[in-house]
Amino acid sequence: MISRLRTYAPVAYSAIASAVFLDSLRFKFTNAVETQVIFGRLDAWAASLGAKGLFAQTGLFSQYVIGSAELLASALLLASLIPALKRLRVIGALIAVAVMSGAVSFHLFTPLGIDPNNDGGGLFAMAVVVWLSSIAMLVAGRQVLAELVQAIAGVLVAHRIELKDKGPLPAPARS
Repeated sequence: MISRLRTYAPVAYSAIASAVFLDSLRFKFTNAVETQVIFGRLDAWAASLGAKGLFAQTGLFSQYVIGSAELLASALLLASLIPALKRLRVIGALIAVAVMSGAVSFHLFTPLGIDPNNDGGGLFAMAVVVWLSSIAMLVAGRQVLAELVQAIAGVLVAHRIELKDKGPLPAPARS
């Protein structure tokens, strides 16, 4: 029973997170009224803190940027359903955790609130479901995550050692 759970739970988590993300894209990419309300409220809040335009349509955290991150996470999570590509689940889950950590935080700690579109908190609930399932995927894939971190650290450390062995960098040429 436990082995079946270990086999199928990550698949279920991937499917649930992907379904929620892909469903939300129709609102984000079509500039739906619901999306305008949410990102408009967030942009007004950011403006009150001196960061006007942060959540605007051309902002750093616009609906299109967030939607693109959700699309990438979904693509990686769905690709991970192919056994040879199952390691992609960890990368997709990392992106999903990052995006949903922001979503949950903005719902809880900004004027956005838990029910910005009068849907009974459904949008917030889905964000929490994706956030928790993504964390579960990271826990289930902790070995792959550790290998990924180790590989990245190895590249960064090797690059630093290589630079150190070459001595000081030459001064830039003046014209």
